[in-house]
Amino acid sequence: MTRPHDFGFDDAAQILKDTARRLLQDHCAPEALHRLVATSSEPARASECVWDEALWRRMLDLGWTAVAVPERAGGFGMGLVAIAGLVEELGRAAVPSPLVATLCSTYVAAACDTDAARQLLLRIAAGLSVSLAITDRRGSWAPEDTDVAVDEAGALSGTAWFVQDARKVAGLIVKARSPRGVGLYLVDVDAAGVTIVPDAILDLTRDQAHVELRDVRDAQVLAGPGDGVRALVAAEPALLTIVAADMVGAAEWQLQTTAEYARTRVQFERPIGFFQAVKHPLVDMMVQIDAARSLVYDAACAFDHEPETAEVCARMAKAAASDAAADCSGRSVQLHGGIGFTWECFIHLWFKRQKHNEVLYGDGAHQRARLADRLLGRIGETA
Repeated sequence: MTRPHDFGFDDAAQILKDTARRLLQDHCAPEALHRLVATSSEPARASECVWDEALWRRMLDLGWTAVAVPERAGGFGMGLVAIAGLVEELGRAAVPSPLVATLCSTYVAAACDTDAARQLLLRIAAGLSVSLAITDRRGSWAPEDTDVAVDEAGALSGTAWFVQDARKVAGLIVKARSPRGVGLYLVDVDAAGVTIVPDAILDLTRDQAHVELRDVRDAQVLAGPGDGVRALVAAEPALLTIVAADMVGAAEWQLQTTAEYARTRVQFERPIGFFQAVKHPLVDMMVQIDAARSLVYDAACAFDHEPETAEVCARMAKAAASDAAADCSGRSVQLHGGIGFTWECFIHLWFKRQKHNEVLYGDGAHQRARLADRLLGRIGETA
């Protein structure tokens, strides 16, 4: 299939991206974000779940939970290219919200392709927030790995680990194993037997938890035993692309904020941006971000138009975005000098979000290893 011009990023995608940028500039400025999530610098502070629920309602009014839902399920049916543009703006503003988790869950539900999954998509389009509970204690999100079991009566027991924004969402897509294989189940966070145990994490713009399930009987089957792996494999390229888009947006904020500081901070009677020791790293940041952004939109385009290449493109995008996130985070702190290491300097919020995203679903080294297994293995098979 021929790829469309500009990755298929059309006028509707641009309108969505521009609308998101304007809204978040007005309602999630860095000063307001810092006041919201960084009230305490104590290392031993309790794990918090702080977010602007009024801003979330504005997102719902704009239909952002419906953008990735297929039209047949009551959504807008926009391509992953448009979703990447939206998520890039979420990363640029480091927004605390369950939207990224809900978008990822949308792609998993769509891949299930069952009546129950289609009902879930209708509810997501109407504003239901959902997160994925698909990771085991070792941190593996491989489709076959889970610490949750489902018995013959359909009751779930076990623990799902590293669940993103668990205290902000209303529902969870839980991966569970039975003797017949791995399935996916929708669980209400308020259901009997569900306990959310907050994790202490570095990122102040999100919460994370492990979810304990004890004989949970009200779960809906989204993908039956044996079908869960297929759905997760189909959705994984979208998940990687979404997280990579968030990192690209955050890295762009780091670049622009650091460049502005270099233009205004004066040392030796000149703005520090005059000096090559500052100028060259800024250019390096820009080049890395542009390369990662191109790969993100290429991966989104592949998911929309060339599914057979989607995994490879998505792993390339996640690898490049993770590397860019790590480098831009370090440079943003270093080039701010002494102030860059302080709690009062806003850049630590983006630094921490980037470190969290970097390892989520695998860092650059992990993605390159998976690419090597896939591509070199294929070469060996045909040699």
